[in-house]
Amino acid sequence: MSLEERIKSFAVLGEILRNLLNGISGNYGEQLNALIDNQYKLNPWFTPENVRTAVKAIAGELTEENLIKWTNAYPELKKNITPVKAGLIMAGNIPLVGFHDYLSVLISGNKLIAKTSSKDSELIVCISDILNKVNPEFKELVEFTEGTLSNFDVVIATGSDNSSRYFEYYFGKYPNIIRKNRNSIAVLEGNETDAELESLGTDIFSYFGLGCRNVSKIYLPKGYDLSAMIRNWDAFAGSINHVKYANNYDFNKAVYLVNKEKFHDTGYLLLKEERGLSSPVSVLHYEFYDSQTAVKQQTDLLKEKIQCVVSRHDLPFGKAQSPHLWDYADGIDTIEFLLKKISRNIVN
Repeated sequence: MSLEERIKSFAVLGEILRNLLNGISGNYGEQLNALIDNQYKLNPWFTPENVRTAVKAIAGELTEENLIKWTNAYPELKKNITPVKAGLIMAGNIPLVGFHDYLSVLISGNKLIAKTSSKDSELIVCISDILNKVNPEFKELVEFTEGTLSNFDVVIATGSDNSSRYFEYYFGKYPNIIRKNRNSIAVLEGNETDAELESLGTDIFSYFGLGCRNVSKIYLPKGYDLSAMIRNWDAFAGSINHVKYANNYDFNKAVYLVNKEKFHDTGYLLLKEERGLSSPVSVLHYEFYDSQTAVKQQTDLLKEKIQCVVSRHDLPFGKAQSPHLWDYADGIDTIEFLLKKISRNIVN
């Protein structure tokens, strides 16, 4: 299958997903539509709104124009290659979080053996089935397994800091990409517009804050009035109506009260002044800074823990969970990784 054929297939997949979101299920989308509406029964965090948000982000990127722009950066993709078998371990913190790895392996002409997360086991399989109907040649390139990965050449694994130690132990002898915990931050200058601050709310509250691209900490200029920021987040107050989110909110609030720790309570979000990047569900960390230079120096030291930075000078407000095809997790170029393994002839 040529690169052009692969691009056209994924572009058609994108069109199908966009049609589905617009209420046109056609011959392909009925099963996926049903899954979108019922995933919360298997994983309560995967509300229909959250799943549709994830599908929308993917569908918006799967255009022929985007796919060509992305793959044009890798002239080697146009050559005939001996494919590698990529073992892929998917995370399950937000819906379809493993799709970009799935896409990267297949668009580069390689074979995929994927172990889905028990928290997100159906959506990616359904989308893959749709792709198989668009282009049956993909059936021979994709295998999903619930058991132990085997018969692979390279590994791409995503998980927590704890699971990464397991991955490194079992897969360290293979060429690999092993991803650990990361968090995203926002840096405010203090004169952001209401529209920018409302968009920042999307970066914080989408997927209940469970994604590595969700903003979990905000850096604020010294003396900043928190109420100026919070008043723009009323649209997200409904998060507290979600049972699991509310349980986290109640638990964290109780802990802070018992420990007599200072925090700001909006009724649906707890804001706590804290140096740590990683905040619990329903909690947002913040820290005051003296100068832009100082916060840049501090965040540079933490770059291995930061997924992305939202600010007027980095990723625009509201775009943290809408990465482009060429925005790689942890800044590691998956396509380049796969191409290097092919060029080094690690397969016979």
